[in-house]
Amino acid sequence: MFLSEGLEPRVLKKSVSPELGELKREGSEGARAKSTDSDERGNRVRSGTREDYPDNNSDRNDYMEIEDYHNNDASARQSDTDSEHENVSRETPEPALPPQRSVNMLQGCRSVDEFERLNKIDEGTYGVVYRAKDKKTGEIVALKKVKMEKEREGFPLTSLREINILLSFHHPSIVDVKEVVVGSNLDSIFMVMEYMEHDLKGLMETMKQPFSQSEVKCLMLQLLEGIKYLHDNWVLHRDLKTSNLLLNNRGELKICDFGLARQYGSPLKPYTHLVVTLWYRAPELLLGAKQYSTAIDMWSLGCIMAELLSKEPLFNGKTELDQIDKVT
Repeated sequence: MFLSEGLEPRVLKKSVSPELGELKREGSEGARAKSTDSDERGNRVRSGTREDYPDNNSDRNDYMEIEDYHNNDASARQSDTDSEHENVSRETPEPALPPQRSVNMLQGCRSVDEFERLNKIDEGTYGVVYRAKDKKTGEIVALKKVKMEKEREGFPLTSLREINILLSFHHPSIVDVKEVVVGSNLDSIFMVMEYMEHDLKGLMETMKQPFSQSEVKCLMLQLLEGIKYLHDNWVLHRDLKTSNLLLNNRGELKICDFGLARQYGSPLKPYTHLVVTLWYRAPELLLGAKQYSTAIDMWSLGCIMAELLSKEPLFNGKTELDQIDKVT
């Protein structure tokens, strides 16, 4: 086989990769091993063809060179594409994961005696709040005592929900609960929270002028971010009002008092409609709806925004019927 033997070195030189050259060489060897009788006739025919048409060999070589050129071009484009994908993957940063809250459940609770109570801040429906100082670190914190007087069946459910939610969440617009401490008695349980200087209701009562539009915008942006975080984690606050919004001297707003908060899911389940302070209660709750979702919190946000602008409650009804009349 003069032609095949003469073309083998060129094919090997023009091949893009060693594998391609091996495949062509193995194919030519397999063709020679199949029929020995036809080799002689093939040699005579091919030798005659080679002598009669001397340019035929060059044409075939040109064909092979064009084929190898396309192979080289395709492999070059493939390598460029791969390199672009690698560059994009290297340049594109991975999305940052939200901060996770870790609590060591095996460590146990500290004693409330490790905190020095400075003064009483407020007393709400679900607990008394003190301003206190950590004796070890000197940090000023807020101690919220869980009310246990009326409980006959163990730990109150509202406080258990509040502790569970606040210990698992961490957001700049939600009050941070650092730990739970206990006293000498079983009914002496406190939540250690970050200290905030003001609540929004008390601050507005002492202000001579209402907040400016830019101040309201800043406060509402923080409030909306906090509520979005709650709703994204399937939690309803169910008691949003100005007295449950804390403000420090740096202008940071934080949502507090999760005594009525609870987790919800899809499909919705029937819940009690006796939630949310009357002035901030949504119409569906006033009408006795038991299946509700995030809309009740959004209604409260609208009432709060109007109160920040006007320094007066938007709907200050005295009873549920009076509240419905004012809304309608």
